[in-house]
Amino acid sequence: MIVRIAEIQVDPANLDEYLERARTIGADSVANEPGVIAIFPMQDKRNPGQIRILEIYADEAAYHAHLQTPHFLTYKTSTLSMVEKLDLVDMNPLDEAAMPLIFKKLADRK
Repeated sequence: MIVRIAEIQVDPANLDEYLERARTIGADSVANEPGVIAIFPMQDKRNPGQIRILEIYADEAAYHAHLQTPHFLTYKTSTLSMVEKLDLVDMNPLDEAAMPLIFKKLADRK
């Protein structure tokens, strides 16, 4: 399993356009890619230009497959000039066994 947080600083002049594109990448990826467990974009309330994306992939192959999908390539190329800084931070889950319960609880709320 790969767990990563993308830390993104967006140019304030392009923020609205960036947010429009970022809102769809997660849902498209989860819906169309079996190896994508979660891609969850979030915006810092204190600093709206700070975006964090929680990414969870089944394995390395799923991550590399994601990078080649048309929806990711469209997102990446269309937002490249809007991003001032990008840092990909690999994470170690502290309780990987709890992840299915967390996602199930979220699904049960609907």
